[in-house]
Amino acid sequence: MAPSTSIYGPDCIYHSPRPPVHFPTDPNLSILSFLSAAVSGHPRRIALADSDTGETLSFSDLLSLIPRAALGLSRRLGVTRNSVVLIFAPNSIDFPVCFLAITALGAIATTVNPLYTIPELSKQAQDSGASVVITIPDLWPKVRNLNLPTIFLSPPIPSFDSDSIPITFFSDLIAHDGSEFIPPPIHQTDIAALLYSSGTTGVSKGVILTHRNFICTAIAATADQEEGGGGETPNVFLCFVPLFHILGLSVIAYAQLWRGNSVVIMRRYEMERMLRSIERFKVTHLYLVPPVMIALAKQGEITEYDVSSLRNLAAGAAPLGKDVMEEVAKVLPKAEIVQGYGLTESCGIVSLGYSFGKAQQFGSAGYLIPGVEGKVVCVDTLQLLPPNQVGELCFRGPNIMQGYFKNSQATNLTLDDGWLHTGDLGYFDDNGQLFVVDRIKELIKCKGFQVAPAELEGLLLSHPEILDAVVIPFPDDQAGEVPIAYVVCSAQCLLTEEDVQKFIFDQVAPYKRLRRVTFVKSVPKSASGKILRRELIAEVKANLYKNVITT
Repeated sequence: MAPSTSIYGPDCIYHSPRPPVHFPTDPNLSILSFLSAAVSGHPRRIALADSDTGETLSFSDLLSLIPRAALGLSRRLGVTRNSVVLIFAPNSIDFPVCFLAITALGAIATTVNPLYTIPELSKQAQDSGASVVITIPDLWPKVRNLNLPTIFLSPPIPSFDSDSIPITFFSDLIAHDGSEFIPPPIHQTDIAALLYSSGTTGVSKGVILTHRNFICTAIAATADQEEGGGGETPNVFLCFVPLFHILGLSVIAYAQLWRGNSVVIMRRYEMERMLRSIERFKVTHLYLVPPVMIALAKQGEITEYDVSSLRNLAAGAAPLGKDVMEEVAKVLPKAEIVQGYGLTESCGIVSLGYSFGKAQQFGSAGYLIPGVEGKVVCVDTLQLLPPNQVGELCFRGPNIMQGYFKNSQATNLTLDDGWLHTGDLGYFDDNGQLFVVDRIKELIKCKGFQVAPAELEGLLLSHPEILDAVVIPFPDDQAGEVPIAYVVCSAQCLLTEEDVQKFIFDQVAPYKRLRRVTFVKSVPKSASGKILRRELIAEVKANLYKNVITT
């Protein structure tokens, strides 16, 4: 079947099959002004809700709080244009308010995983040049070492000691008349956020994202909702994906708020809490990371909670096998199950599976979002590849980052004439569906052949008694590297190493067969659900992995 010329052109560039969208050309748009214009027509609609307390903010409340918080940041803490404010906090409805207030001042937000250690936090604070921290009292033992003016989103713990560091409470921050706020001139090209990513190397770098990146991502990521209708009945998105992560901040929070949808914020993920929230708030859309999709696949029929409102589940942040998606479809037969693909460097999204009944294939990362183009580059020859041939995935569009902060060398290696080199291997099929195979640097080279860990992990997860798995290379004198697996099984599992090896043996070529299987309690992953493969490889080489994973 020949590829459609509208999807794959003679220039070997892939295009989105979705209808084109209009990206605003006014250079004087900001994240806040673009949001305000879009949602002013439904002030009473719920914008944000807290899944635990039930507290809600209407769009009118939200647009009132943002300028008040911006004034507080400016007058109390001296935050001005290009100041960097670090948000080090778990999910809450105050998180997006703070982010929007920071950007409304022309300042820059940098977000940090609350699980970071003191050295990791300090490194990002220093690299970004943060001058103010927004956090919660529980994280004060880590934050105090920064010696920066701090904003608490909640009351302090009883034994709190500020060490003479200036402390402001969120309630005081918003104790201003928002009508007095006069937004400074902001351009779409101004920096809005520095989100840190390892990119194509293991070293964390600040990704420069502009107001335009967020604005264009919001338009493109929600374009399908035009086709799906809506009007006065908004969609309801549940967000337990961390807001410090680009998927939560950009694709779920900002994009859906701009569309006029309601966003229910969960502080942290728990299966029962998630199902209870779906029932309580009549959630229609749910973005999931792979570990949660895997848990749903193993869940079986859901009878204790009413989840009939769910219409769409989208998996993102890391590749997911078609077997898992098929199992989730059995658990939630009335919901469309799709997968997306994106990076911090693309403001969170590049592709997304079609919803509203369009043809799709489980295992695919969907189709390019409007405005994004793709190409597949042969790793060896650098030639552009046609459909169904695997190479490095590269993309360009208005959502692509401006570069890495204070790192021109990494920027030049990653951006080439507007094209983002992802370091991911994949291909497009004849219909323009994107398939992500693996990371270039994570391929296992066995006897001259390339083995993709993600392929073997997908097969392992298709076994009914395997809950999670990771495949990594192991040094071998003859083969160079061989694939080995660490597997998490159900409590009643009686599988042996030989059973698992035979399960894979029957499905793959000889060079892909597992040489060793180790049963473990958990597989280390990042907050977004990505397997920490580099860390595991390092532990194996140091012969420490088994002790680390089981303690």
